[in-house]
Amino acid sequence: MRIKKDPWEETNRTVLSFNDNLDDYIIRPVTKAYEYVLPSLVRTAIRNVFSNVGDVYNSVNNLLQGKPKAALDDLVRVVVNTTIGLGGIWDAASAAGVEKHSEDFGQTFGVWGIPDGPYMVLPLLGPSTVRDTAGWFFDIQTDILIKQIDNIPLRNTTTGLRIIDQRAKYLGSSDLLESAALDKYSFIRDAYLQRRRSKLYDGNPPMMEEEDEENTPDYSSENKRIR
Repeated sequence: MRIKKDPWEETNRTVLSFNDNLDDYIIRPVTKAYEYVLPSLVRTAIRNVFSNVGDVYNSVNNLLQGKPKAALDDLVRVVVNTTIGLGGIWDAASAAGVEKHSEDFGQTFGVWGIPDGPYMVLPLLGPSTVRDTAGWFFDIQTDILIKQIDNIPLRNTTTGLRIIDQRAKYLGSSDLLESAALDKYSFIRDAYLQRRRSKLYDGNPPMMEEEDEENTPDYSSENKRIR
């Protein structure tokens, strides 16, 4: 299957191969060591702290998207988890029933009507689109953990820990992907585009219409791939 919004497929596949090798020989072994050394309770606490910081950006992006209630919920989460949750170590807000959201500038740009553009695979970062890549740039520029930590070794350690923590969430699913996907590239691309579209519409995307053809997979027989 070939996606009309994937004009850079050849380059994307090369970058995916690079990312896979980097993951196989460096990131994945380090992540497994991380899971082996640290107890589950400690890893959960670390993840909660990063998640608490992320709620600040969720609140900002929900506000920019015109969703004040969701923005307020995110802000409440930050206050509750920072105080009662001891800096976010314990997710007290979820225990209290305060809904968590997941928003970023890529989604915000989409709500503003900016088209997603071609699909692309970024070195280290993985699947993206032109719009999401621009959004990621804004995410980085407003990242507290990067901008507010002056000590370079501490900042680098924090960034590395966050990357390893994120990778740890997908250790099991990556094994499943390797065994299930005949064409890993197509599987990841299609799943990413569908997931981002779903998130853009808060889990309730409208039906594709003919005028939205550029976002629609091309199922013509001459373009089919084995998946």
